Amino acid sequence: MSKSRISEALRARKAFIPFITCGDPDLETTEKVVRACVENGADLIELGIPFSDPTAEGPVIQSANVRALTNGITTDHVFDLVRRLRQDITIPMVFMTYANVVYSYGADRFIGLCKEVGIDGLILPDIPYEEREEFSEICTANDVALIPLIAPTSENRIAMLAKEAEGFIYVVSSLGVTGTRSEITTDLGSIIKVIRANSDVPCAIGFGISRPDQAEKMSKLADGVIVGSAIIKILAKYGRDAVPYVGEYVKSMVDAIR
Repeated sequence: MSKSRISEALRARKAFIPFITCGDPDLETTEKVVRACVENGADLIELGIPFSDPTAEGPVIQSANVRALTNGITTDHVFDLVRRLRQDITIPMVFMTYANVVYSYGADRFIGLCKEVGIDGLILPDIPYEEREEFSEICTANDVALIPLIAPTSENRIAMLAKEAEGFIYVVSSLGVTGTRSEITTDLGSIIKVIRANSDVPCAIGFGISRPDQAEKMSKLADGVIVGSAIIKILAKYGRDAVPYVGEYVKSMVDAIR
């Protein structure tokens, strides 16, 4: 069961969740990087399907999307990548992409393939709660978790979002787009308190976390920590040679939260 596989991973111990844009700098490197993350203690992998207008992303991940698309990476390539990874990787994997990617592929076909290749969940940051129905029904039929994002602006909607959540709840640490931040000043404690009162689904904090000390602090509040931009920066710097550096970085973050 996909949904329960996600929840179990975040309940077993404090979870480290790396985000990787597929195809940056190429799919072969993505595959090696995912394996390096798993070897160094990652508990769940978030894979970004490149999209031309990733509205939730800051400049770092936007650039990764551009590099991947320039390389001609398609959604079909990403599904093939997951098939290869699933030959030996058993931890949960989720897709992070945009509604347009799913629409243009055909929602039934896309989510059906997620189930077939072993994708456990789907994060669609540009889908408002009111419009999730058209995806949630197909996700439920295929046992793919539709993972909600709860942001500091969700306020009176937090309880409503938490009640219907499955897999895990993605708590957005700060306003704005993804990217590393020197300080995270949002009162996350009170957001998580409302979530806990309305749901027993685990929650993970993402957006802006890049250092072990930040990861440690966030792991005390939530069940997991999500890191994307800091990993993408390593990939941007070292390209095809980035694998050992990403592995080392993941290990430092995993050590900090456990």
